[in-house]
Amino acid sequence: MVDAPEPSPMDRIRTPAPLIKRRMPSARGATEQPNAVGDGDAPLTARFWLLVVATGVATGLLGVAMMALLKGVATLAFGDQTAGFLASVERTAPVRRIVVLVLGGLVGGVGWFLLRRLKRWGSTDVDDEIWTGHALLSFRRSLGTSVLSEVVVGAGASLGREAAPKLLGAAAASLFSRWAGLTVGQRRLLVACGAGAGMGAVYNVPLGGALITAELLYGSLALPAILPALATSAIATVVAWVYLPIRPTYGDVPAYPVNMAHVFFAMVAGPIIGVISAGYVRMIGWVSHHQLHGRWLLIGPAIAFGVLGVMAIAYPQLLGNGQDVAEQAFLTTAGFTVVVAVVVGVLKPVVTALCLGSGATGGLFTPTLASGAALGAALGAAWSLLVPGQPLGSYALIGATAMIGAAMQTPLAALALVVELTHTADSLIVPMVIATMLATLVTRYLDGYSIYSSRLPAQSPLSH
Repeated sequence: MVDAPEPSPMDRIRTPAPLIKRRMPSARGATEQPNAVGDGDAPLTARFWLLVVATGVATGLLGVAMMALLKGVATLAFGDQTAGFLASVERTAPVRRIVVLVLGGLVGGVGWFLLRRLKRWGSTDVDDEIWTGHALLSFRRSLGTSVLSEVVVGAGASLGREAAPKLLGAAAASLFSRWAGLTVGQRRLLVACGAGAGMGAVYNVPLGGALITAELLYGSLALPAILPALATSAIATVVAWVYLPIRPTYGDVPAYPVNMAHVFFAMVAGPIIGVISAGYVRMIGWVSHHQLHGRWLLIGPAIAFGVLGVMAIAYPQLLGNGQDVAEQAFLTTAGFTVVVAVVVGVLKPVVTALCLGSGATGGLFTPTLASGAALGAALGAAWSLLVPGQPLGSYALIGATAMIGAAMQTPLAALALVVELTHTADSLIVPMVIATMLATLVTRYLDGYSIYSSRLPAQSPLSH
């Protein structure tokens, strides 16, 4: 057995140096707690912290603008949104749903066709720029892409609303970091903070947004990453309160009492959801690499959205990002039957892939959440035949968390997000942890991709 090499003295010198110069009797230059490391290639200077504040404020305001645009488009398309998007869709005639979706597809298709001819402006791929690039994003292209994304989601496309604020938060951070002359390392961290804060702001989930930054985008839970991530996400969330409500997204979900039925369900359902998630990730990756492009963009989204509109005649729950159908699953409302749970669990991922494959741009978080909630409810209905007595909504919460954790490969963020989205799901935290861990583990060992890494642009052999 070979002993591990002794750490060099430089490993024990923290950067920046602590203000208190006298060290503890251990004679160590700094703590050796693994997460309390030095700043590395992203020094947390005073200039960096000023840009954290600026990025938080900008991300919050941009998130507000995108949510106002989304609500305006949805109101124009389907009428008053007071009772929610799904309720407004169900009040409209099926023909109107199809017409609105086709028009949204035409507007989006023409817009994306024009924007993608302007690649000289720079990139709009947040994940690729953070993970493999220099975190350089075009604010102009990002703004255009974000506006189109919210327009098509408001028109009913099965995509998430968080893509726009995530992209704009990252683009604002990239712009600020270039103006201030930050290093590449600092810019990568700030752009990741802006992206996570965008999600935190529009869903009122500052902890979840920070964990998206650290666990998913930056890949580190060390203090030099966690501290700016928390600050940016908190600032953006508070700023967004000028327009967005100060309450959980799913505010009426009861605190379901936990028992051993939930624990055993989590042990069975977790691996099943992990297998389904691996297939879902593969499907998302495949359609992303075979998206329509060129002149096909002018009609592709309109055709795909039209097909979605026809499917929504029977099941309007398939339209939009899925927030309302997830809430129905969590509450087990009268309209959310076992049949609806099965249909949404199977078809929501398919129509989301259909929209992406058409060339559309949008988020995947809420469609994944809704799919997981429906799958959890469907599996819970089957489980209740063996162990009756528990509300299907409790199983929907467990399924949603497991699906997010597995598909995104971020179990900690998934748990924090569902707890913050409901403010009550922590009553089920033990089975949620078990199901999410098992689902993520199965997906990781089956394939290893997430819904983000599977979509990264193809590289030539010379670039490896």
